[in-house]
Amino acid sequence: MIAVTSSKVSDERIDEIVHHIEKFGVQAHVSKGTDRTVIGIIGKADPKLAEQLRQMSGIENVIKISKSYKLASRDFHPDNTVIKINDVSIGGDELVIMGGPCAVESPEQIDEIARLVKLSGGQVLRGGAFKPRTGPYSFQGVGVEGLVMMAEAGRKHGLLTITEVMTPEYVDVCAEYADILQVGTRNMQNFDLLRKLGTCNRPVLLKRGFSATYDEFLNAAEYILASGNPNVMLCERGIRTFETYTRNTLDLSAIPVLQSLSHLPVISDPSHGTGRRELVEPMSKASVAAGADGLIVEMHTDPDNSMTGDGVQSLFPDQFAKLLLDLEKLAPLCGKTFNTAKSFQFA
Repeated sequence: MIAVTSSKVSDERIDEIVHHIEKFGVQAHVSKGTDRTVIGIIGKADPKLAEQLRQMSGIENVIKISKSYKLASRDFHPDNTVIKINDVSIGGDELVIMGGPCAVESPEQIDEIARLVKLSGGQVLRGGAFKPRTGPYSFQGVGVEGLVMMAEAGRKHGLLTITEVMTPEYVDVCAEYADILQVGTRNMQNFDLLRKLGTCNRPVLLKRGFSATYDEFLNAAEYILASGNPNVMLCERGIRTFETYTRNTLDLSAIPVLQSLSHLPVISDPSHGTGRRELVEPMSKASVAAGADGLIVEMHTDPDNSMTGDGVQSLFPDQFAKLLLDLEKLAPLCGKTFNTAKSFQFA
């Protein structure tokens, strides 16, 4: 249930309404928009509460929300959520590019890739320190040492950093070194992890499970939001279908659908979404055209010899730079701004 106030209600009156709501043993979440304030009521409320709210001064409307996800719903938060980290805004007019390797391998590797991401116009350095792999004998990442390497490279080249966190126990250490924490597809419904992320002070990029419906995806985001962290991004990274030519099927329709259902920023991952290097560029452009707020793209200086074996979906540096130059032209046509450094020298 949500209570919608009129546009001229004072902050003091909103506080009084919130206090009244919480006397019924439920939570009240206030979302201030440009034209109105929405108070979301979370929990099983006494039916009398709705009737009382309708009679209170300052309340314009009381609406029952049937969706199982409340805080993630656009009904509760009509305006887009914009997540601001330093000088980067995610979910607004700016197109945000996250680039880097699947995994951090060495200080030299991540430093050089960070330099190239920055030179090409990217704003966020991606890299995994802990790698959830399908096979137990595959490269699992270099751990905390990799977090340190990536944090140093990000600071040196003026980039934000994003890394995947796999267990609740590692949330605090990952938050110490990274600006954004990523939840991988295998952990989308790891509810203990989601609750823990809700208590940390870092934005979270939540990847869609490879067999998850939109409803399941948004309910996973709800776990983080309900635990106290409002800074959540949704990431479409491809789903499992009957097709085997691509690694996954990138669900482009998820971008406008999620934006209609939710106020949270939507990021596209064309690298995992296709698993094929030659498809990353066209699907990146298609994602931006569909309305994505940003992209997370794998790039490696020597993808054919990457330690993860995922080099087949990683762009070479010149391909990454050319893609960003093309996106600079495309972004304004799609309502976004994006500017590259224009100084990359192609081989």
